[in-house]
Amino acid sequence: MSLGQVREAAAGVLRTRRPRSGPAIHLPQWFGLPENVAGGRPALRPGGEQAELLHMSPPASCRWPAALLRVCTAPWGLRPRDERALLAPRAVTAVPAAGRKDRPALPALEERELEEQFVKGHGPGGQATNKTSNCVVLKHVPSGIVVKCHQTRSVDQNRKLARKILQEKVDIFYNGEHSLVYKEKQEAEKKKQERKKRAKETLEKKKLLKELWESSKNVH
Repeated sequence: MSLGQVREAAAGVLRTRRPRSGPAIHLPQWFGLPENVAGGRPALRPGGEQAELLHMSPPASCRWPAALLRVCTAPWGLRPRDERALLAPRAVTAVPAAGRKDRPALPALEERELEEQFVKGHGPGGQATNKTSNCVVLKHVPSGIVVKCHQTRSVDQNRKLARKILQEKVDIFYNGEHSLVYKEKQEAEKKKQERKKRAKETLEKKKLLKELWESSKNVH
């Protein structure tokens, strides 16, 4: 719809704004709309707010967008500066979006059931790695599972990582297919297969469109 059609369809629009006391105030033309009075009372709301109504003639209401039929409320007597501050993006409180649920906790490890040793590491890093006992060997006595962690040069970090790895292995040992690691692996594999399926379908659609395009060129 062009601007001329919009203005023509808006003929007969009334915009009325009335304070708590006193006669109604007919506002001047707004956005090129003629000030044709069509009767009606402004809607009042508690808290000193006034409602602005757009009254439309029947022919115009059939062609005018339905968005203008809504009631727009604004505090009475606000200065332009206050209105700009009220409508500023920073005045709106951000609502946090719903995120993914927290990962279920892995089985807890009892320190009395663990045997921990510190041995010299190996690999790149020079003497700080090869002559320092910062490699952690952790054993879970009830299950007999042993893990070895030497991912960093820090003993404290390697101890934390070794316990995390041991937790996952103990979960698999006791829970099997119902373990958290196994379920996450299945979910990742399922998503991978879905991505491959969508990619295959997209490729087939492109191939079909290309064939149709070639056939249409041959017809002409």
